[in-house]
Amino acid sequence: MADETDTRPTSAGSRGRPAPDDDDREEGEIADDSSAPAPPLQPATHPLEHSWTFWFDNPQGKSKQAAWGSSIRPIHTFSTVEDFWGLYNNIHHPSKLIVGADFHCFKNKIEPKWEDPICANGGKWTISCGRGKSDTMWLHTLLAMIGEQFDYGDEICGAVVSVRGKQERIAIWTKNAGNEAAQVSIGKQWKEFLDYKDSIGFIVHDDAKKMDKGPKNRYTV
Repeated sequence: MADETDTRPTSAGSRGRPAPDDDDREEGEIADDSSAPAPPLQPATHPLEHSWTFWFDNPQGKSKQAAWGSSIRPIHTFSTVEDFWGLYNNIHHPSKLIVGADFHCFKNKIEPKWEDPICANGGKWTISCGRGKSDTMWLHTLLAMIGEQFDYGDEICGAVVSVRGKQERIAIWTKNAGNEAAQVSIGKQWKEFLDYKDSIGFIVHDDAKKMDKGPKNRYTV
């Protein structure tokens, strides 16, 4: 008599038999790797060309006897687009800072001080506006800097927004004041990014140190 066909389910672990289908797999069996769902993807990040550090100069921490720059403190260093927005969206914007405060964003490893070796031979472009008016210009300045939109971006050290009693000022610091082509290009592009129509001037750090009041602009655009 011919053997009857075995209709019993194939047991897990039987040798020489095909792996069970999903419908036949017993409770607790581990699925073959090829049929396992893919692990969830990590959120994509967008690295910046440079890392940047935010610094805060708190006027309440200053004293008349203290050396200039002694109250500046690093806040946070970021190196991706996501890090930037995560920080920017959770800090005070210039219009919310107290009078006398300075908030800096400089390339990592560069301190926002004249004495820093990378800043020592440079200068700064400055834009002024009324109190509470600098928020949008500050954001657009930061995005242009960290997004490497300047043709001479390597010349840029960083930017600072300064809150004073009657006005707010934004300045871009650069490395080599003697490089006229680079400085003029940065000034012109900055005005274009901000759609700023008035003239702006570039002051050399050395000139600012030598003159207590009213150093002359080296360049104007």
